[in-house]
Amino acid sequence: MDYSKFISKMALNRKPSGISEMRTYLRNASPSLVWLASGVPNAQKFPYKEATFTLEDGKVITIKPDVMATCLQYGPTTGYPPLLNQLREMTFKIHSPPCWPTSDVIVTLGCQDGMAKAIEMILNPGDSILVEEPCYSDTLCILSAVTPNFLRVDADEYGMCPDALKRVLQETEKNNPDKMPKLMYLVPNASNPAGKTMNEERKRRIYALASEYDFIILEDDPYYHLQFGDPEKLAPSFLSLDTDGRVLRMDSFSKIVSAGLRVGYVTGPVQLLNRIVWHMQASVLCPPGITQVMISELLKEWGDEGFRNHITNLRNFYKSQRDVMLQAADTHLKGLCEWTVPDGGIFVWFKVLGVKDTENMIKQRAVKKDVMLVPGNNFMLDTTKPCQYMRAAYSNVTPEQIMVAFKNLAELIREEIALQDSLTTA
Repeated sequence: MDYSKFISKMALNRKPSGISEMRTYLRNASPSLVWLASGVPNAQKFPYKEATFTLEDGKVITIKPDVMATCLQYGPTTGYPPLLNQLREMTFKIHSPPCWPTSDVIVTLGCQDGMAKAIEMILNPGDSILVEEPCYSDTLCILSAVTPNFLRVDADEYGMCPDALKRVLQETEKNNPDKMPKLMYLVPNASNPAGKTMNEERKRRIYALASEYDFIILEDDPYYHLQFGDPEKLAPSFLSLDTDGRVLRMDSFSKIVSAGLRVGYVTGPVQLLNRIVWHMQASVLCPPGITQVMISELLKEWGDEGFRNHITNLRNFYKSQRDVMLQAADTHLKGLCEWTVPDGGIFVWFKVLGVKDTENMIKQRAVKKDVMLVPGNNFMLDTTKPCQYMRAAYSNVTPEQIMVAFKNLAELIREEIALQDSLTTA
């Protein structure tokens, strides 16, 4: 596959760091090599020598002095080598990418860091990107600086509609051929904010259109492991379907291990990953070593069975939280709202039936009712238009708090409807 058309002008101007690239000489170096090339601090002067971490089951992970010295030093831009090998193995087992021989994995500072660099690598100002609405708000923040041409595609309860996508592509090709898309952005599983999950048939149809019209798919999938369906029957990822080498997949440990560790990873064609690495060499130099080692040692301690048990526990917990929120909605919001029933993730997406726009209701009056959500306009391409939607997260609240919050939310909505009615009749 020819990737030249997918490299932005800024990315074309990027050059690899000469100093960082000199690490390649270490691969086959003799033990007697005296390395004078890098301006690295002396590890013997680091104040931290060893660390222990206690897991929730009481087991203790020890980071020994030799590993500690390594992870506190500048490391490879692509990531801590033992973790990279674990991620490669995990990716191959889960997704079996058809283009694996020409693909690889790199570690990023959370999923979003990789996403931002991928978008900048591909899009010039004015280039077209396909998105569904609502769309993850922080992705829209990334895109706002690039000023792309948005091609909005309609979605239903299963996410982006292939028929709607085909119409957008055909209309663009006919009426504005110089604005054909270079990139599509998708959250295929438990999407943020709407909680929608794509089935296999839909993914295959979308991928076929990507091949036909030649654009890259940016698969943002932080909730892959938080799907509530049968874990043996999950729909394949876009990476699993990628016979062309046109998928850049974003994964993260934020939702399944720790958000504060900031460890994500990108899988895709080496030719595209190299450009992201060059960007990292000019910005972060390398991902933090200590957090990568914490993930790596945890995966080593768990093994495949321990990781599966952890994911099962997470799925059961979040599914229980979702069910409590749906019960609370049924108890307090029936007749006031409509809502999604997410098949995974941590969000429920609400439409407020009697309110034209939720922004002022939430930002100006919700806190007085001791409840706070995100107004739906944050997830729309045009944030200035009235929006009836709002997003609630059930991940970090107790069942009792959810019930109280929705009771207060119902009162807020009724008061907002009364306020709007009074303004209309005034």
